[in-house]
Amino acid sequence: MSKSTVSFFISLALLCFSAPVIAVDAAPETRMTAEQFLAKLKFQQGKINLPGGIATLDLPTTFQYLDPADSERILVEAWGNPPGNKTLGMIFPVGVSPLSENGWGVVITYQEDGHVKDDDADKIKYDELLKDMQEAMKEANEQRVKQGYKAMNLVGWAETPHYDKSSHKFYWAKEYASDNHKGQNSLNYNIRVLGRKGVLVLNAVAGMKQIDEIKTEMRNVVAFTDFTSGNGYNDFNSGTDKVAEYGLAALVAGGVAAKLGLFGKLFAFLLLFKKFVLIGVVAVGAGVYKLLGLRKKEQ
Repeated sequence: MSKSTVSFFISLALLCFSAPVIAVDAAPETRMTAEQFLAKLKFQQGKINLPGGIATLDLPTTFQYLDPADSERILVEAWGNPPGNKTLGMIFPVGVSPLSENGWGVVITYQEDGHVKDDDADKIKYDELLKDMQEAMKEANEQRVKQGYKAMNLVGWAETPHYDKSSHKFYWAKEYASDNHKGQNSLNYNIRVLGRKGVLVLNAVAGMKQIDEIKTEMRNVVAFTDFTSGNGYNDFNSGTDKVAEYGLAALVAGGVAAKLGLFGKLFAFLLLFKKFVLIGVVAVGAGVYKLLGLRKKEQ
């Protein structure tokens, strides 16, 4: 993937997000406590069949799940993301409020872009890829600021990408700094589970100070997450199944954007990019608000 391609698509991806919401005083009748907000969410435990039947979660007692609708409430109303996130739901640790400073969650999505071959696993130069991505974000921030959003910078790898060939799972973590979150950088810990027709995306959103905890817990998350029968990586049928137009390196840079770039469908991307939520590209604030239902301040 060329540097110019990375730059172009990261620019567009960043512009499809607004800066985290800044809490302002709301009218008394619109205020809601954290307890009231959480009481409206339906946390689930045990065996979970994810929407679309592509995968299941066999949750231990230490984790709980929210469906896509309730996950949207967390992402938008609590964590300050723009609406329209297309997820399969979210996973949260039990006993830690997602509205607390130490709260964190795993966003689950699925990209059915075809079977991703892992032939390039040993050929990727991650240091060079990181430099290209950092330069691209600098250029993207110029446009981001012009649009009225805060600049966001990719500090570096919080964990260098590594691919497990035996399980077809890809791990990496990125550290982000933003003017909106002084004092603590944000962490996006990414796991991609390669399947027959696409990639299951598990993205933990937390603060950098939680990285040791997240590294440990994400191994547990992978252990209880699995494709349903017939959808695993080794179920690929070369005679009938589509092969993705990108490899592992493009997953790190942003799979959907990279795919459209390689296809050359620039016009389609410009029309539809607001429908794609590249959560792995954008650091979501770990600090959330204890008063919800708040009006958005001009960003």
